[in-house]
Amino acid sequence: MNGILFIVATPIGNLEDITLRALRVLKDVDVIAAEDTRHTRKLLTRYGISKKLISYWGAKEKVKAEAVIERLTGGENVALVTDSGTPGISDPGEVVIRRAIDEGIEVVAVPGPSAIIAALSISGITAREFVYPGFLPPKRGLRVKMLEELRLEHRTMVLYEAPHRLLDSLNDMYEVFGDRYCAVCHELTKMNEEVMRGRLSDLIEELQHRVIAGEYVLVVEGKTAEGISAEDAVAEVRGLMRKGMRRKEAARKIAQQYGLSQKRLYDESLGKGGTDET
Repeated sequence: MNGILFIVATPIGNLEDITLRALRVLKDVDVIAAEDTRHTRKLLTRYGISKKLISYWGAKEKVKAEAVIERLTGGENVALVTDSGTPGISDPGEVVIRRAIDEGIEVVAVPGPSAIIAALSISGITAREFVYPGFLPPKRGLRVKMLEELRLEHRTMVLYEAPHRLLDSLNDMYEVFGDRYCAVCHELTKMNEEVMRGRLSDLIEELQHRVIAGEYVLVVEGKTAEGISAEDAVAEVRGLMRKGMRRKEAARKIAQQYGLSQKRLYDESLGKGGTDET
């Protein structure tokens, strides 16, 4: 009989941010599969947990994943953890989780801390709808291309960024998005946690005079109806059509979203670049 794979979320900074259930699972499983065993051992020591640790991530992630699967198919229960947050969410773990599912092994979520949700909750920007593109590409050309694809996104965006690329990315956002409102969340839940809120231009100006180090989560407001051009609105209609929505439905959705004329959007979407689909 197969064991159970528990996907356990761990603190993103403050070691007190762990659930009672997570602690119980870490105590009860047969083995803990960690991104970095040295890092996880610090957490276990903090809570007096003595458990066998194995590493599932590294240069030979697929090979190491098979070692975890062998334990599970052998009847052992395994807790999968990453250095912080939830395995598989912009962190290692996806390979193991996919393989377990393919083998018919039960996979159980033990939810907990999330930098994405933490940043949204304190950003001051609406979280009714949001998208999480993850990390921006390190190369500027690819980064600008990704931002261009997000330019018309009306939902709040949450992104991770490395400290050495923070200013470059904010400048690229300013160039592509315009002077959007943004929250720059630094070292969430840690002793030196800080949140900077304001227009991109102001944030860029202030950060130019600071030492930039640590982990950053960016929360950026989506495109609002205020000042939207007819060209951009029509582009959104066509974008929805490319995703399979009928022209009439797409025009109605964008018209309602921005308080525009549905008929005008429909008619203009039939122009250059449009199709005969209705």
